[in-house]
Amino acid sequence: MTGAHPLRSKRRRSALRTAAFLSPWLIGFAVFFLYPLLSTLYFSFTRYDGFRQPAFNGLDNWSYVFTDYPLFWPAMRNTLWLVLVMVTCRVAFGLGIGLLITKIKTGTGVFRTLFYLPYLAPPVAATLAFVFLLNPGTGPVNTLLDAVGLPTPGWFTDADWSKPALTALALWGVGDLMVIFMAALLDVPKEQYEAAELDGAGAWARFRHITLPNISPIIMFAVVTGVIQAMQYYAQPLVAGKVAAGVIGGSGQQFEPGYPDKSTLTLPQLVYNLGFQRFDYGTACVVALVLFALSMAFTALLMRRRGGLIGAGE
Repeated sequence: MTGAHPLRSKRRRSALRTAAFLSPWLIGFAVFFLYPLLSTLYFSFTRYDGFRQPAFNGLDNWSYVFTDYPLFWPAMRNTLWLVLVMVTCRVAFGLGIGLLITKIKTGTGVFRTLFYLPYLAPPVAATLAFVFLLNPGTGPVNTLLDAVGLPTPGWFTDADWSKPALTALALWGVGDLMVIFMAALLDVPKEQYEAAELDGAGAWARFRHITLPNISPIIMFAVVTGVIQAMQYYAQPLVAGKVAAGVIGGSGQQFEPGYPDKSTLTLPQLVYNLGFQRFDYGTACVVALVLFALSMAFTALLMRRRGGLIGAGE
């Protein structure tokens, strides 16, 4: 019994010391994540415009978003499309460029710089440049397509082509993934490739059984971060829609996001439009919580399936 009290005191001191080391993270987690999340959840059940006191209205905001708000489901479909298509294309394209540059014998630094530079361009400036390049009437891309007898899409003025145009913009700025994949590819042991070549393995077999298992954690990292970025996709579709619609003035002009025909509308745009333009914070919080739930669901699903990528390469 005499030794139990000193043992408890030692454990208490150890727990306090651990809590002291963790306190910066705990404070940051509580202030910047837990409190905003709980506040968003609370405001989603209230009628709140930022000026008057919140008034509890039960599930009215949730019912309005899912059943009566005409922009929610188009924004949901567009966001899911960007997650599934744009993220997949970026990861595949970044991996392909990384593989290509690692195989080049001369001029590697030049090609690496050329592919990385577009990533450094500010998103708004890059979007403006792409809108003018893909202008269906005067853009050089359609001029070249017409010169060789190919169809000339409407790009950002056509609802069927606006999301592929945004995907092309995302592929143009794939330099961040290229650098990450290059580092991973250069870290794969060369002895494994040499042994596979001695066994008569071809290029696809070496990629499937050696390259893919070794870089699978990096692919998973790229996919998860890509999904999170796609869930936060705001500036590029908004700027592209405004410029394509001819709305290039200042804040005095009213613009409903999603041009053309709601094809560039995303959930983050709804959060901003509802909360900071229409001052309907309760409904905006509902959309924000849906966005958070989707991000968590995609991330959890990918983390649960992370072993499948390695198993596919074995």
